[in-house]
Amino acid sequence: MLQVIRRLSLIAFVALAGLTGQVTTAVTQPNSSPERFEVSAVKTARPFLVDTLAAIQQGNIAQAKEAFDAYDSAWNGIEVYINVRSRALYQVLELELQAKISKALDAPRPDMATLLSDAQTMLAKYDEAIDIVTKPPPLNPIYDELARLRIVRAHLREVNPALKTRNIAKARKSFESFNDKWFDIEDFVRAQSLDAYIVIERGMLAVEDALLMTEKPDVEQVMALVTAVMTPYNAIVGEVQKQARAARP
Repeated sequence: MLQVIRRLSLIAFVALAGLTGQVTTAVTQPNSSPERFEVSAVKTARPFLVDTLAAIQQGNIAQAKEAFDAYDSAWNGIEVYINVRSRALYQVLELELQAKISKALDAPRPDMATLLSDAQTMLAKYDEAIDIVTKPPPLNPIYDELARLRIVRAHLREVNPALKTRNIAKARKSFESFNDKWFDIEDFVRAQSLDAYIVIERGMLAVEDALLMTEKPDVEQVMALVTAVMTPYNAIVGEVQKQARAARP
């Protein structure tokens, strides 16, 4: 009798261990696969629109403008996806709603009701954009490379506008972000053009010395140095954009 009890206990233990293993496997191996880069990249701009809308609802135009500027920078990186997926939706977001909201935020006395309505519409349209990049199959991989270049460049694009308003802290922060993200794409840039890569690298060192390592930067000098980096970088973006257009989406 004692042997039977022991045998039954052993069977129950083995069954429980197997069940536990199945549960653990189910937890550690979720059904959903990681998001494609296109989808995750497009989603990154949405929170800035949410912040813009919240600031408008609070009547805080300065905060809304700051959030919308951040959206514009993020959008510049990923807009290529929307332009390829739906030209009509791209035009609504870029040429209609963004243009109207930017103009209103720059006005001395914006029409708050219209501004709020436009911001709500833009957020809804952006959710449509997320939907149209999520459902279809992936684009040609060259579009991801193009988007990565543009996403990194967005930080560099922020530097000179900040310098024009003498916002040195913002200029430094943006350039540091560009410097950090450059490591993600420098090998791709080098493969595209060694000459451009060398010019960009040397230019970045010059900007670092003039902007980050100097207590009181010479604004005009730094702006010229940033432009000297931007020019070959833009040439690379343009070349990769040609490759993307020549490839099948």
